[in-house]
Amino acid sequence: FTNHKGVTMEILYPLCKFSQGLTLKVFSNYEVVGRENVPPMGSLVIVCNHMSNIDPSILSCAIPRRLRFLAKKSLFSGFPISQMLKSYGAHPINRNGVDIAAIKWSTDILSRDGALVIFPEGTRNGGKLIKGKHGVSRLIQMTGSTILPVGMTGTQNLDSLFRVVNPTGKITVNIGTAFSLPSIEGKIDKPLLESMTNMIMQRISALLPDEYRGIYNLNQQRP
Repeated sequence: FTNHKGVTMEILYPLCKFSQGLTLKVFSNYEVVGRENVPPMGSLVIVCNHMSNIDPSILSCAIPRRLRFLAKKSLFSGFPISQMLKSYGAHPINRNGVDIAAIKWSTDILSRDGALVIFPEGTRNGGKLIKGKHGVSRLIQMTGSTILPVGMTGTQNLDSLFRVVNPTGKITVNIGTAFSLPSIEGKIDKPLLESMTNMIMQRISALLPDEYRGIYNLNQQRP
């Protein structure tokens, strides 16, 4: 691996992935459904519901691609934690507005046919889907990336980051079929962004049991 200003340390990701795989095998009832749906190459945005700080680590075990992640800025609290997260493949994002640096980093990853994980809700949801943010739709329109929806269950009670070493319970990662958003020419207004984001969130919702679907539970919306 290389160790210079920017610290790549590519050994960290496979080491963490292997260790997390062991802890999942020992402490939890862990299952991955639909791994064959993961495109083996090409620009890919993985969208998933978000319940725990250890969700990214679990996704790294479930998806056979080298993953990168956007993570809230507050997690990058000084050296060495900041450098370790960046070496793992995470990049800080300011959730209180448009973060140009995070957008540039994301588009760079995707322009090199990378795989980027985004939690469209923007924060942990407590176990039920909450409203998706429009940033994911904007990024996909900018890059033309393929979208891979994922529904995760069983991590809502594993809130602490330290649960990576003790991930108990039944944890399921349900990987859906990859899809694309229609390419839009010209300015994209708010209603169109809302429609595209809802499309993405419904794909995630379809991979979850009813009790996890929250505001995207169509069964509850029917009279």
